[in-house]
Amino acid sequence: MVSRNRRYAAACQTSAWCYLGGSISAEPRINDRIRVPEVRLVGPSGEQVGIVPLAKALELAQEYDLDLVEVAANARPPVCKLMDYGKFKYESAMKAREARKNQAHTVIKEMKLRPKIDPHDYDTKKGHVVRFLKQGDKVKITIMFRGREQSRPELGFRLLQRLASDVEDLGFIESNPKQDGRNMIMVLGPHKKKTEAMAEAREAQAARKAERQGYAHEESTDEAAQAPAEAPSETPSEA
Repeated sequence: MVSRNRRYAAACQTSAWCYLGGSISAEPRINDRIRVPEVRLVGPSGEQVGIVPLAKALELAQEYDLDLVEVAANARPPVCKLMDYGKFKYESAMKAREARKNQAHTVIKEMKLRPKIDPHDYDTKKGHVVRFLKQGDKVKITIMFRGREQSRPELGFRLLQRLASDVEDLGFIESNPKQDGRNMIMVLGPHKKKTEAMAEAREAQAARKAERQGYAHEESTDEAAQAPAEAPSETPSEA
């Protein structure tokens, strides 16, 4: 009896799924796909037309050479608007793309150092930290202790304090140095937000591009000015 009830419930769920078309579409219903007797119509410029029969709304859409788009399906009656649906989808996709492009993702970069790091290696590592902070990223600094170095944690602490002081114009200590097993960890946060850093980087790139184009234009102008003019061809005088 139980198994039969389970099969019956599964069959009902399958029937309901098939009735819904196999999936739920996020796209709004447009034109002939709208199946209601009447709609609350909104005009092309956002003006309220009122409640009209569906046939009348479709007729107006044809007159304006637009689509009838259901924008509020749960309203009673549903709200529909006259619009160019293809153009609307294109503009929405472009806005979403631009939003994703400008979206800032929090990124934590990691830089590992030794307590007795060579001065040249330190400058190289510091250069990477500077670049990360300029990009608006956080930086996790890890001091790795080995052997007897573990008994001298003050070496790592002083190194972290030195690095934080060297880059204080670009970042601040977000997480103070703390011991984590054989390592000592500190997190630096950028003064500028990721979005600001990205905007500045795009502006600098555009400025460099414009400068290169201007330089190339000046070179072509100078070359044209320095090119020797062609001597006029002399026609032999007739005797």
